[in-house]
Amino acid sequence: MFMFILRVAQALLALGVLVTTAFIANQFDLGAGGSPSQVNFLLFASVWTLVLALPYLTLSYRYFPDAAHKFGIFAAEFVTMVFWFGGFIALAVFTTVFLGCSAPVCGAAQAATTLAAIEWVLFMISTVMSIMHLWRTRNSNDGRAAPEMEARTV
Repeated sequence: MFMFILRVAQALLALGVLVTTAFIANQFDLGAGGSPSQVNFLLFASVWTLVLALPYLTLSYRYFPDAAHKFGIFAAEFVTMVFWFGGFIALAVFTTVFLGCSAPVCGAAQAATTLAAIEWVLFMISTVMSIMHLWRTRNSNDGRAAPEMEARTV
């Protein structure tokens, strides 16, 4: 049940970052003629999470058990965690330009940074859980993912 709640929170935060970064990119495209790469990277991280990472991490256990290898799960968790870390740090550095700004795009950039930082923490938690499973099964030839990593509702 914990993993289900964690995955739902990850999906909702990724959706929130997608909406806020899309708004920021739109505002920059209307005014400055192009959105900053920091915003584009967080936009990519949210799409990566919603389209590739979370479907693999949630559906592979039940529908594609051969694809739910413990190293595949770890790789997906780790890469996604690194994307979120890099994205929120890059946008946090970029938003220092907006200090004292009261425009909606400034608030959206700060909100996107905050949501992305929380998303990074959530993916850090799930990455640590997959590392713990790798450590527990280091001496076995069993490639199955940890049952506690499956996002079950019951």
